[in-house]
Amino acid sequence: MRDFHFPGRSPAYSNGGMAATSHPLATLTAVDVLRAGGNAVDGAIAASAVLCVVEPQATGIGGDCFGLYAPAAAANVVALNGSGKAPSGATLDWYLSQGMKHISLQSPHSVTIPGAVDAWWKLHGEYGRKPWAELFESAIRLATEGYTVYPRVALDWGQLAKKLRATENATRMLLVNGQAPKAGDRHRQPELGATLQTIAEQGRDGFYEGAVAEDMVGYLRSLGGFHTLEDFAAPQAEYVTPISTQYRGYDVVECPPNGQGLTALMMLNILSGFDLTDFAPMSAQRLHLECEAARLAYGVRDRFVADPDQADIPLDTLLSEDYAAQLRAKISPDKVMPPLADSDFPTHPDTVYLCVVDEDGNAISLINSVFHGFGSGLVSPKTGVVLQNRGAGFVLTKGHRNAIAPNKRPLHTIIPGMLMKAGRPVMPFGVMGGQYQPTGHAHFLTNLLDYRMDVQAALDFPRVFHDGRTCQVEKGVPNQVRAALSALGHQVVPVVNPHGGGQAIWMTESGGLIGGSDPRKDGCALGYE
Repeated sequence: MRDFHFPGRSPAYSNGGMAATSHPLATLTAVDVLRAGGNAVDGAIAASAVLCVVEPQATGIGGDCFGLYAPAAAANVVALNGSGKAPSGATLDWYLSQGMKHISLQSPHSVTIPGAVDAWWKLHGEYGRKPWAELFESAIRLATEGYTVYPRVALDWGQLAKKLRATENATRMLLVNGQAPKAGDRHRQPELGATLQTIAEQGRDGFYEGAVAEDMVGYLRSLGGFHTLEDFAAPQAEYVTPISTQYRGYDVVECPPNGQGLTALMMLNILSGFDLTDFAPMSAQRLHLECEAARLAYGVRDRFVADPDQADIPLDTLLSEDYAAQLRAKISPDKVMPPLADSDFPTHPDTVYLCVVDEDGNAISLINSVFHGFGSGLVSPKTGVVLQNRGAGFVLTKGHRNAIAPNKRPLHTIIPGMLMKAGRPVMPFGVMGGQYQPTGHAHFLTNLLDYRMDVQAALDFPRVFHDGRTCQVEKGVPNQVRAALSALGHQVVPVVNPHGGGQAIWMTESGGLIGGSDPRKDGCALGYE
């Protein structure tokens, strides 16, 4: 239990249903859906749709989605990959012939086909309970009538105003007199509201076919993109086999590549060979081990994680105890390892994560993103859809597993998590923050399982991230710990924005729910009896 003398907040407690999201309006929407007879899947889709309106810098229907669903009556976890593919005309040879070294973050070539709506549709068709159209009522109302901008959203929005001024559509729909809205301001997105209404009425075909798709494709092609209506009409989302590892007696479940959940599992495998409780939770020794484990696991990620339909990925080897031992042996407790290959992946793209548990014990872990803030910065002129720039995650190197190719998914940063024990769901969880996410999963779980923090304290706890070059520390890391990290050989730098955000709901054996929501975002966890 936390010390009530100090700032902070208690976890949310409930014996009914619960939702935890990065925005209060989304949390409230999910709880409303649950109380009206919906299940966890219904609540998650409704909340995600709201987040696509009220956190437009972080997510949108022009982005991607991954999910882990643990039905109460089953011992298995269902994994859904809702990441979109490159256009069928996107060949590596063309990009190389243009002299490109990488895909520009704000070009049409960075726009992969959005996968989120298809993922929602697929998930709802298999597991949802309430009518599809009802799940979009709150999102449509907020987009059409307006919503109040929250502080963290306003902070991010202000930092991205210059990016939005680069195109007429973004300027018109996402700025007010050329400026980002401030906290407390009202903002409307009527074009997006109309698109959401079409999706509510027509399902996934209302987005991937017809006038909405024609507007997105026409705009992208006018900028030089290879996108076609056929690319948009083709299915994007698919069910996949989850991957997992054991840590401190629990099964940690992640989505397989092309996501980087593998990286989180490898970090946990490396850390499992250390007794972290030999060190204080806020100690240089503990943070040093996490940084070194991250450096090793991320190096493997950058060589191996790609679209498994178009690349060979030796998952069994990478997740084996023998391989973890080989990597662990490279770590010295007294100094940093020699330099490893740098990661080229951006550090802090924007994302939203949410989790919902319903009265029956069904649990879902869902994550949605447009990658960087406001994605590519390209907004479809009639639909108000912000188009993601996930294609910038491809590399332009012949023979690389993650090289761009037609109908291929790029290496993906967004990863939902699920904790299981003896075939029972224990906790849907996730930590946002682009490349930080595997480190965030490992840091959160070690807070929880090694240091016995509650879910809220485990999310609150200060964070450090090693990006392959520097050790980026939040303001909450004390100066003496920073100095000790420097003495070990880390290049310590303060980070401007905090590392990610996160949510989690712990499910007790007696049916109680304990939820937490990260103070680095505007959100909250909320349950009912």
